[in-house]
Amino acid sequence: MAIRAFFLVLLFCSSLIPSFALYEDQVGLMDWHQQYIGKVKDAVFHTQKAGRKRVIVSTEENVVASLDLRHGQIFWRRVLGPNDAIDGIDIALGKFVITLSSRGGILRAWNLPDGQMVWETSIQGSGASKSVFLIPKVGGDNLIFGLGKGCLYAVSAIDGEVLWKRDMTAESLEIQQIIQAVDSDVLHVSGIIGSNQFGTCKVDAKNGELLMHNTADIPGGLYGEVIPVSSNTLVALDSTRTTLISILFSDGEIILEHTPISNFVGDSYGIAVISPTKLTGTFALKIETLVLFVRLTSEGRLEVVDKIKQPTATSDMLALSEGQQAVGIVQHEDGMIHFSVKLVHDWGNSLLEESIVMDHQRGLSDKVFINNYIRTDRSHGFRALIVMEDHSLILVQQGEIVWRREDGLASVIDVTTSELPVEKDGVSVSKVEHSLFEWLKGHLLKLKGSLMLASTEDLVAIQDLRLKSSEKNKLTRDHNGFRKLLIVLTRAGKLYALHTGDGRIIWSLLLPSLRKTEACECPTGLNLYQWQVPHHHAMDENPSVLIVGRCSSSSDSPGVSSFVDTYTGKELNSLHLLHSVAQVIQLPFTDSTEQRLHLIIDTDKRGHLYPRTPEAREIFQREFSNIYWYSVDTDSSVIRGHMLKSNCISKATNEYCFTTRDLWSVVFPSESEKIIATVTRKVNEVVHTQAKVIADQDVMYKYISKNLLFVATVAPKASGEIGSVMPEEAWLVVYIIDTITGRILQRMTHHGSQGPVHAVFSENWVVYHYFNLRAHRYEISVIEIYDQSRADNKDVLKLVLGKHNLTSPISSYSHPEVVAKSQSYFFSHSVKAMAVTLTAKGITSKHILIGTIGDQRYLDPRRSLNPSQAEKEEGVIPLTDSLPIVPQSYVTHAFKVEGLRGIVTIPAKLESTTLVFAHGVDLYFTRIAPSRTYDSLTEDFSYALLLITIVALVAAIFVTWILSEKKELRDKWSVHLVWKWAFRTGNV
Repeated sequence: MAIRAFFLVLLFCSSLIPSFALYEDQVGLMDWHQQYIGKVKDAVFHTQKAGRKRVIVSTEENVVASLDLRHGQIFWRRVLGPNDAIDGIDIALGKFVITLSSRGGILRAWNLPDGQMVWETSIQGSGASKSVFLIPKVGGDNLIFGLGKGCLYAVSAIDGEVLWKRDMTAESLEIQQIIQAVDSDVLHVSGIIGSNQFGTCKVDAKNGELLMHNTADIPGGLYGEVIPVSSNTLVALDSTRTTLISILFSDGEIILEHTPISNFVGDSYGIAVISPTKLTGTFALKIETLVLFVRLTSEGRLEVVDKIKQPTATSDMLALSEGQQAVGIVQHEDGMIHFSVKLVHDWGNSLLEESIVMDHQRGLSDKVFINNYIRTDRSHGFRALIVMEDHSLILVQQGEIVWRREDGLASVIDVTTSELPVEKDGVSVSKVEHSLFEWLKGHLLKLKGSLMLASTEDLVAIQDLRLKSSEKNKLTRDHNGFRKLLIVLTRAGKLYALHTGDGRIIWSLLLPSLRKTEACECPTGLNLYQWQVPHHHAMDENPSVLIVGRCSSSSDSPGVSSFVDTYTGKELNSLHLLHSVAQVIQLPFTDSTEQRLHLIIDTDKRGHLYPRTPEAREIFQREFSNIYWYSVDTDSSVIRGHMLKSNCISKATNEYCFTTRDLWSVVFPSESEKIIATVTRKVNEVVHTQAKVIADQDVMYKYISKNLLFVATVAPKASGEIGSVMPEEAWLVVYIIDTITGRILQRMTHHGSQGPVHAVFSENWVVYHYFNLRAHRYEISVIEIYDQSRADNKDVLKLVLGKHNLTSPISSYSHPEVVAKSQSYFFSHSVKAMAVTLTAKGITSKHILIGTIGDQRYLDPRRSLNPSQAEKEEGVIPLTDSLPIVPQSYVTHAFKVEGLRGIVTIPAKLESTTLVFAHGVDLYFTRIAPSRTYDSLTEDFSYALLLITIVALVAAIFVTWILSEKKELRDKWSVHLVWKWAFRTGNV
């Protein structure tokens, strides 16, 4: 019976379908998820006595969120689309959060407590204008006035109904401000007409009727925007930025007053900019490092009330309970920030002055928002929400930092990895010692979890025990390669090192080379590269990374570079390049110190070698004739191949500069095709075998080349949003091009389709995602390329023994005969990013990561409706018109990576495992095993139980051996007695 029961259990287990799901107590062991909001653009405090104290913010990542003022945690957040930028935010009726987005075209109301959308109003207009909206703080009409798409409109704050709308394009007025005086039903709409006229309109706030329209000539025109300083006065700079112009409109007239800036600061001053501080009667004028606070007197004159020389951030006006108005000022000096609050009408009286020590790696203050509260002594207290240069968010109150948020991590632009240092003798590793009671308690909890008897509190306790006992958070390498540093570069020009174990920040560096200076007015980071990866003889050196950027957004601006130690986070060196940066090529060569050679191509098509050492130049010269690369010009739809020609001849250049020449070009007809996507193989991808054994023991040889490029083009009319053209006017054409010779290996046309196109290239196959206008559905297509020149070599025995011709070199100039197989499938999801899993040896099967995960078998182009028995044995599944997504296959489980921009896969030392890092507004990290963990045991494997089982088996063997010996002895005695009796009785 026991043997029969054992076989029944074995049969039941073998019939179970494998699942990718995790137990509740396993979440957080191999993955982590971090939520961010991005750099704050605007903030509104909500600190009523009843309810939670919160601040509502809008960010540059198109996020509107509610943050807890006590701890900085997110109460709720809503992430809008990438083309739905938030223009303004405010609170209406004390219960709705109002946002204006899409250049004034969409107005939304969100429920303040939970963030649910209450109503949405879309404004249609034919013109372009500034996005402005106004919520009157007094009056019972519950109206919201907005400007967008060239229209001025009024919307009900209760249900979002458009009460009236007026097209302002007929007035030829480029509106910049909307002003409504207190207890007035008249809107003052002001702006620019043409290049040298100022115009203002009076509009009835009840019905939108135009009451008056006046204009005034401004010789030379204005620079920038006009800033309101009172209900009937605006201030602007003239076109030369040397004179302040006060614009007073009263009784149907426009009065202009000119005040030279030299009256305030003398004849020597820099570039002037008016800061929109929304102060009543006062505004800020920034001149380089000097900030002037200028007040409008009752006589209409401008006078300076304060001058501050340090870098300064100024808040908007804050209305106090006594009818006074205050403004917050943040200054920087010697690693400290000085926070002060001044009264607008009594500038010499400071309500508050505090100094706080600030980490210099956060940079300067960019914006500040203040809020007041009543202390126990009935005096005014203030809190300041400060946005730093590195996009982090800090709340300051009572001279201390209450909380901080690293929201710069919401704008990651590039990612690379670095190995941790090797654990050496003498390095102390902290270990948590558990008492016998805690050990028994932990095993009891695990037993309850295994028997599914654990409560919610028990599951939390089990997870905490596993996290504490796990070695994943050590700052040394592990033998499986799971522990690494994620080096990420953000849009703010800050570099972070994140530990893959739990996502904590090991170090951060605000790169000095990417900060605004006189040499670089608007530096921007481009890419991140591995500069030095020590191996063997160079193990004493720390690994380092190279950051390359530009001094401005223009492609022909000078470049900047920085070299950073990945262990310490210190900048080793920085260079202000004398040439531009159009392309950075990582060469497959290293010098004796393991520094990798890089070739930087400028806009003049000259190559510059780094590092600039004689050894690097000697290595480069040896491989001079074997260096090829390509460039893609999306504007003219041309792809060109290049190689090096000779040293630069110009006197201004040096021996590390090289000229180039064009080898080939592929020109796409501009009237029919426009390049929208290009993808190539990963440089670090490893291919395990070139042969693919299919049904009937046949062999197909993959066409493996690192020089292949996937290109997707669409009809120029179809380059816009989905549905912008009819299916007959749209087509998608894909190419696979050899970048050494320019040869087109494969071309395929998808009629009635358009982008956006997302693709991934691996080994000999490419998978790409697009939209089919005819079927009104997304599609995924796959192309596989095989080498037919080796098709005759199909001896599997030779393949196994290594006696085949796969070791012969492959040249792009040999023009091998290739054959392509392709297939298309409907796909029910849109795609933001795609990636493919990478492993150390390339043995493990590939998985496609599309925000969700799918096996490559689903994308096999050889799938058919009725696969043969041999194909079924091979694993080819039947063909379906669409690709289903199993809910258990989501890598992120119940989490969602908002604003997903990229997926990075990193091979671990363990062949079965791939590390996955997804970044957007959120960050998510996990490790997956595409072919299961066939080469390792799971983390929760009970070694104690295994040891107990072995001891029990040894004890059982010993006991059974003793019992067997005793039984054998008894049997021998029985035989002896039988024979003795037989001899005595004579029966023998």
